[in-house]
Amino acid sequence: MVFKENNKAIYLQIADKISDDVLTGLLQVGARIPSVREYAATLEVNANTVMRSYEHLERLGVIFNRRGIGFFIADNAREVIINGRRETFLNGEVQYFFHQLMLLDITPEEAKTMYENYLKEKSK
Repeated sequence: MVFKENNKAIYLQIADKISDDVLTGLLQVGARIPSVREYAATLEVNANTVMRSYEHLERLGVIFNRRGIGFFIADNAREVIINGRRETFLNGEVQYFFHQLMLLDITPEEAKTMYENYLKEKSK
């Protein structure tokens, strides 16, 4: 995993990656995720960083822990992730996006066409 050089903590970037994998179907409901040590070795990060990611996702209700067995994807993980991200997007990021559209004189029609083209590319 390549970590972004931004102000977002690495443990949150890891949590986002796991959430992305749930949304794309790479991780299914009920699936066991790698152990903290396993995932830390894969990502080449400290196990404490991965543990923070798992604790964060557990607090959100995306994963749950079965003592002695491991962490698993919760039944409602997809809904929890979508609801959280929609709230974040609609309450913050979309305002910046609209502001940029306005500053760059991008019309709603242009934005719609770009979005439709983006969706076509992603569906290939």
